[in-house]
Amino acid sequence: MLKLFSLKNQQKDGTSTASSSSVQRKASAAQLRVTKDINELSLPPTCKTEFPDPDDLLNFKLIISPDEGFYKYGQFHFSFKVGHEYPHEAPKVKCETLVYHPNIDLEGNICLNILREDWKPVLTINSIIYGLQYLFLEPNPDDPLNKEAASVLSSNRQVFAQNVHKSLRGGYVGSTYFPRCMK
Repeated sequence: MLKLFSLKNQQKDGTSTASSSSVQRKASAAQLRVTKDINELSLPPTCKTEFPDPDDLLNFKLIISPDEGFYKYGQFHFSFKVGHEYPHEAPKVKCETLVYHPNIDLEGNICLNILREDWKPVLTINSIIYGLQYLFLEPNPDDPLNKEAASVLSSNRQVFAQNVHKSLRGGYVGSTYFPRCMK
C-alpha cells in the first residue's frame, strides 16, 4: 500500500543510498506533517481514503458513506489538496459529489469553520474528516452555502428529507439534477 516509512526503515537497516538521503532532505514541512497525519488517521468505518498517486500524499480523496441521518446510504467524494504552507494553512477540500446540502454548494465548496477562520496548526487531517462526517450527521442551516436547502431544512424537515432522498437516488430538486450517489 503506502510506503510511508520506507526511508526510515532503509536508514534503520543501513541500506540508505545517497539518492534516498537527498529525497529525505527535500521533503517539505508540509510533506512531513501530512505523512504524520495520515499515519495517525483513525477513520471511522464510514470513511475511507484513496491515494491516486501513492507518491503524492498532498493530494488524495476521501469517501464518506454515512450510516445514519438524512444522508444514510449516500456516498460522497471529497478531494484534498494540501498546500506547502500546511499545517499553517488548511488544506483545500472540495466535494466532488453534487449534493443537496445546506453547507455544501453546487460547486462543491464546503462551509466548515475549521477549513477557514477556525483553522489552527494543531488541527489535523483527522479533524477535517470528522468535521466533514459531522456535516452529514447534523447539517447546519444557520451557516449555509446552499441557502435554499438551509431554508427548507429550517422550515420543514420532512420536505428537506424528501429532497435529500430525491437527490441521493438521482433526480431533480427544483431545477437542479443530482446524479445518483447511493452506494
